[in-house]
Amino acid sequence: MKKYPNAKVISLGIGDTTFPIPDVITSAMSDFASCLSTPQGYRGYGPEQGNKELRKAIAQKFYGHLGVTDREVFISDGSQCDISRLQMLLGSNLTTAVQDPSFPAYIDSSVIIGQSGDFQADTGRYQKIEYMKCGPENAFFPDLSTVPRTDVIFFCSPNNPTGHAASRKQLEQLVQFARENGSIIVYDSAYAAYIQDDSPRSIYEIPGAREVAIEVSTFSKIAGFTGVRLGWTIVPEELRYSNGFPIINDYNRIVCTCFNGASNISQAGGLACLSSEGLGAMLSVVDYYMENAKILKQTFTSLGLKVYGGRNAPFIWVLFPGKKSWDVFNEILEKMHIITVPGSGFGPAGEGFIRISAFGRRETTLEASKRLKMISY
Repeated sequence: MKKYPNAKVISLGIGDTTFPIPDVITSAMSDFASCLSTPQGYRGYGPEQGNKELRKAIAQKFYGHLGVTDREVFISDGSQCDISRLQMLLGSNLTTAVQDPSFPAYIDSSVIIGQSGDFQADTGRYQKIEYMKCGPENAFFPDLSTVPRTDVIFFCSPNNPTGHAASRKQLEQLVQFARENGSIIVYDSAYAAYIQDDSPRSIYEIPGAREVAIEVSTFSKIAGFTGVRLGWTIVPEELRYSNGFPIINDYNRIVCTCFNGASNISQAGGLACLSSEGLGAMLSVVDYYMENAKILKQTFTSLGLKVYGGRNAPFIWVLFPGKKSWDVFNEILEKMHIITVPGSGFGPAGEGFIRISAFGRRETTLEASKRLKMISY
């Protein structure tokens, strides 16, 4: 911006939402906030685990056919915060596996908690973290026959940044792998609402997953709650340590000790999201962003590049053969005044890629498409 003070910079970078929150949702939050100024409507501390009505609604709307109960639902201020609380629960004396590439918070929280070991500059990896390569060459799913046993497996589907939604067969393999190895899967379903095909939207669609998996999710990307902050974590009753003790008991203790519960106002918005009108409004927002993704995917495809994602997630994952991610980032920024995200920031396997976010407004998406078509690769 200093170099080009008159430039109209377009951000296709950080996955922040831009579409306004539907009125049916903001009206519910506004009404709740107004009631707080009355003796009858005032509410102080709520249950640390979350509003019981909201917990029940999440269990019914998202997991109704999967056996999840409201007691297993913990309401939070977002899935990224829950990932850190889970790290606190599990502790530092663990081995961890992550998809490569994947959302940086899994690795960064492992570093903070002391699980990662030393950083190896020559490989771009941490010593004690197992990087499960997930690229086009293996259908974006790790070859589990070559992956050593770890205590915890972080897995995101649809994946951020690649946009790949794991198939039922792939998730069956993952669950079986965890069961055989006594591992816990921390499954991030933040983008599940964007799935357009028959790929599973929850790990609990897979038989046996309740014995090995914790699922985290969020209202951020489906309701525009990136600033409002509201998410949830599912900890099944069947998930136990090797000595038979229920993990849900320990997670409940972590939540009650280290968290005072999500905002009452945010939770009022969450309940409105799950009303019939709210669900319809959220699906309209999802459709809007997925149309952006379609436009951007077609743009990069027309340039003769290999393009992934954009089908089950609002991210486009573009390969630039023979080029470094940061070089591509700089070239697009300098020539087109468009911000992207270098793929190498998501792990060593992201080198040579850039991630494009479809969370923009339609007019800026179309303008970005117009600019990008002027570059030759």
